[in-house]
Amino acid sequence: METTATQKGQIVIPSSIRRRFEIKEGTRIHIEVDEKGHRIILRPITREYINSIRGKFKGKGLMKELMEEKKRERET
Repeated sequence: METTATQKGQIVIPSSIRRRFEIKEGTRIHIEVDEKGHRIILRPITREYINSIRGKFKGKGLMKELMEEKKRERET
């Protein structure tokens, strides 16, 4: 499937994909950039997604990682 970005950088996710991943108005989307593969990965933040990552980051120093990420965002 293909879509086109608007002047503001917005894209439309086709309805068949929205239904498949239960994306509704107001659903938050996690955006990940894969620099090596030159890809942008969109993940809807749904109950299913939250349940799939539960416990995944235990003991990983998330606060430190979050602060470093925010610093990188400010620098760009």
